Amino acid sequence: MNLTFTSNATALDHAFKVNGMTCASCVARVEKALQAVPGVESASLNLATERATVRATSATSLTSIHEAVENAGYSVPEEKIALSISGMTCASCVGRVEKALSKVPGVTSVSVNLATEKAQVGVASGVNPDVVMDAVRQAGYEAVLAENSGAKADGPALPPWWRAAAAGMLSLPLIVPMLVMPLGWDWSVPGWLQLLLATPVQFWLGARFYQAGWKALRAGAGNMDLLVAFGTSAAYGLSLYLLATHGSDDGMHHLYFESSAVIITLVLLGKWLEERAKHQTVAAIKALESLRATTAIVRRDGVDQEVPVTEVRHGDLFLVMPGGRVPVDGVIVEGNSHLDESLLTGESLPIAKTTGDTLTGGAMNADGALVAQATAVGSETTLSRIIRMVEDAQAVKAPIQRLVDRVSAVFVPVVLVLAVLTFISWGIASGNWEQALLNAVAVMVIACPCALGLATPTSIMVGTGTAARYGILIKDAEALETAHAVTVVAFDKTGTLTEGKPAVVAIESAGMPEPGVLQLASAVQQLSDHPLAKAVQAEVYSRAIAVPSATNAQALPGRGVQADIDGNTVFLGNGRMMHELGVVTNGLADAATGHEAAGRTVSWLALKGEHGVELVGILAFGDTLKPSARAAVARLSHMGIKSIMLTGDNAGAARVIAEAIGIADVRSGLLPADKSHVVTTLKQQGETVCFVGDGINDAIALAAADLGVAMATGSEVAMHTASITLMRGDPLLVSQAIDVSKRTYRKIRQNLGWAFIYNIVGIPMAALGYLNPVVAGAAMALSSVSVVANSLLLRRWQPTRDVEEL
Repeated sequence: MNLTFTSNATALDHAFKVNGMTCASCVARVEKALQAVPGVESASLNLATERATVRATSATSLTSIHEAVENAGYSVPEEKIALSISGMTCASCVGRVEKALSKVPGVTSVSVNLATEKAQVGVASGVNPDVVMDAVRQAGYEAVLAENSGAKADGPALPPWWRAAAAGMLSLPLIVPMLVMPLGWDWSVPGWLQLLLATPVQFWLGARFYQAGWKALRAGAGNMDLLVAFGTSAAYGLSLYLLATHGSDDGMHHLYFESSAVIITLVLLGKWLEERAKHQTVAAIKALESLRATTAIVRRDGVDQEVPVTEVRHGDLFLVMPGGRVPVDGVIVEGNSHLDESLLTGESLPIAKTTGDTLTGGAMNADGALVAQATAVGSETTLSRIIRMVEDAQAVKAPIQRLVDRVSAVFVPVVLVLAVLTFISWGIASGNWEQALLNAVAVMVIACPCALGLATPTSIMVGTGTAARYGILIKDAEALETAHAVTVVAFDKTGTLTEGKPAVVAIESAGMPEPGVLQLASAVQQLSDHPLAKAVQAEVYSRAIAVPSATNAQALPGRGVQADIDGNTVFLGNGRMMHELGVVTNGLADAATGHEAAGRTVSWLALKGEHGVELVGILAFGDTLKPSARAAVARLSHMGIKSIMLTGDNAGAARVIAEAIGIADVRSGLLPADKSHVVTTLKQQGETVCFVGDGINDAIALAAADLGVAMATGSEVAMHTASITLMRGDPLLVSQAIDVSKRTYRKIRQNLGWAFIYNIVGIPMAALGYLNPVVAGAAMALSSVSVVANSLLLRRWQPTRDVEEL
């Protein structure tokens, strides 16, 4: 991709994208800059494709070529390469892979995840993925592009537990005599039989430790495999020496074949259990991927045909039958039904859908046949973007992981030094070099860098996956760390706490019953697309009121509308219209003033009859509160988090909403930059600020906040800017997002605390001779399993339903 080798061994062709060129003079400027780079033989640019092709000697670095472009005033965009890496066993491996990748010319960022065995590599445009993968291989690991990682190996596959099971069967006769010895039973196994049983465990089933350890040594580093290989080899070698020198003695020395064999068995068992648990951490991704439809029924030229979902194009008409899965995003053009979107939004109840409503790919159609038009296909569907966002969040490291990385970088060398010091110290102090070696072996096998490496990524994977199951998409690991410390939540009003569209909130009558006022108001504007007209129509529909037909309907710009209904002319409009018609409004003037003071829009309804134009009533329109808004603020308050409102609406409208939901701090009449300024001021006062919004005008404040939370029912800009996206426009999800973040961060601290304490306590105990190598091996095997198991407890998290549950 983008970088190809020519037939000339000393020259390379580099092809990459250049951003910022607008005309031929830009092309000339970039070409001149490139040709000035030492080693560049030729450079040509295509303005239409915005791509540069550069031939340079192999000694010319890609970095220097990109720097020349940037110095000329243009930019080379970054690309992402996702790799699947095999062979990593602990945090030390992660550090070595990251170090190797960081040295590749053109690599701008690296994040390696031990739990997923994936690497996200940011590279300048033009970097060949093969070069990146070669760097991983030279570090002692295997790497393939993530999209190719699903390829199956040839031949029959053995169950993943077979190595541990085989090692257990061979080790059992060695360990049983030790277990029954306290009972007074002497079931000693002859030395030659111990050798026969231990050797295949050591060098066949345990070969992976030697292979990985050797690769680490060649790369000038260490890992868990090296510790296991050294430790078990020392125990095996000591036993072999004792068998060779004392095998014919009646009082033969105790052999330690059981130590080496059982340690390897326990570590293999631990790795298998760890792998099983790690697979459960990606359950959320698997559940989301299972929602992808493989085929779609597409209507082309009036003919319905089933095609692979990859062949559906934007604008295609497609059918969704009852019980079928929606293949791609779309808009319903025909039909009514209920759809289950629970795995996408966390909403457990099926949602009613009709003509004009949107469909989300992956949702299940319940009862009605639907015809829809595709609005997003392939990687641009909502489901694809959700999966991508969750994967990205699970791939990126949390800031707290930096401490772990620094410790892991020196962990194995320090353990090896401590093992040598233990051996020498015990040997000199006691003269018992056999016991000294066993204590050194215990030091090597008790140390567990795996637990350190898995502590953070497994918690993040389970936490973000669980949150996604309930409609909370966490974009990156840093958002988790920030969310747990939030002290203030600043809400936008319109579309966040309110529905964001006008609704009829009050009807004041001047003698005619309320249903009659609604009936006339709906009739006079039944053909209008105005938002207020739609609000009236929705209210009429909800009350099942019959609407008479109207004739001679016409709009009166700046005033309102009029139409003839049942022989009478009906007027609906603003106060200016009533004044021009000479309508007496005194009877409802005070009510209208009160509604306007509360930020509502007032429409006056009048009827021309025998006695002139007379007032019939008024309709007050307002933005309705979301049902869960008050509970959302109450939950945040219960969690010790203050809520404030930042809105561009007038003070009256803002005050009414704030009082209804229990927010005391209200800032109204704000421009987008003003909202950002308020957020920045709060941060300067020491608050950790979360801003919640849904509109384009909220993007600045979302970016300025410590934590940005966007409603998926709002604009794309808001969602791209925010760190957390709520798939339902439900403000209750804000407290739930903070809650799951707190619990995830708590798991991270628990795991890291356990991993550090385990090593800080375990290694000195082994060095002091308090741990048998077999016990040390068992502890090491179980330490990483316990970390993953603790992370998996997050899967039990569910959104709280009442304040008392918090």
